[in-house]
Amino acid sequence: MASLQQTMFSLHSKLQPSSFQIAKSLPIRRTTLPLRIGVVNAAGARMSATSAGSYAMALADVAKRNDTLELTSTDVEKLEKVFSDPQVLIFFANPTVEAEKKRLVINEIVKSSSLQSHTSNFLNILVDANRINIATDIVKEFEMVYNKITDTQLAEVRSVVKLEPPQLVQIAKQVQKLTGAKNVRVKTVLDPSLVAGFTIRYGDSGSMLIDMSVKKQLEDIAAQLELGEIQLAT
Repeated sequence: MASLQQTMFSLHSKLQPSSFQIAKSLPIRRTTLPLRIGVVNAAGARMSATSAGSYAMALADVAKRNDTLELTSTDVEKLEKVFSDPQVLIFFANPTVEAEKKRLVINEIVKSSSLQSHTSNFLNILVDANRINIATDIVKEFEMVYNKITDTQLAEVRSVVKLEPPQLVQIAKQVQKLTGAKNVRVKTVLDPSLVAGFTIRYGDSGSMLIDMSVKKQLEDIAAQLELGEIQLAT
């Protein structure tokens, strides 16, 4: 994607899309009922009425109707990796690039990532609506919707080195015990700044933190030195 090197421009939406407007062009095997904005599971959990939230809810609703929620979640994870490339974001956010050229790149992404047809259609809808530039926000919102629908707790594990599967399983079990969630998804991130050890962030918007890093231990020692809490042995 060498051709993706363009100047970044910001795009602003004039109208916020409704879930029905988004979903009516997506293939649905079982029903054609209009989607309901804000309702993401039987308990009536609601997302904020942002554009990214509306798009994410529409995609999740279509996936539920097609019985492809898990596959669609996998698609979104692939898109997260694609749109983590700054050059990809720069290309799609550039209003001087014709929509047709953006669709060609979308087709390339769909083929290389083996995305489902309704995910492909969804991306093209974003291009047509000049909203492809908020794809990363949609990914985040979709993850929240998915977690609510499936009663899944997301745990972000940061470590200096890659943790082994048995270690991640134990972490997932501990997070499940702490939260009572039906499922736990572990997302791993390598973070050299931790020096050694690992951290686990979970809860609503990552509000809870378990810090087992050497960096935290060093910070605690430094804080104790500043407060004069360390007593020398006599």
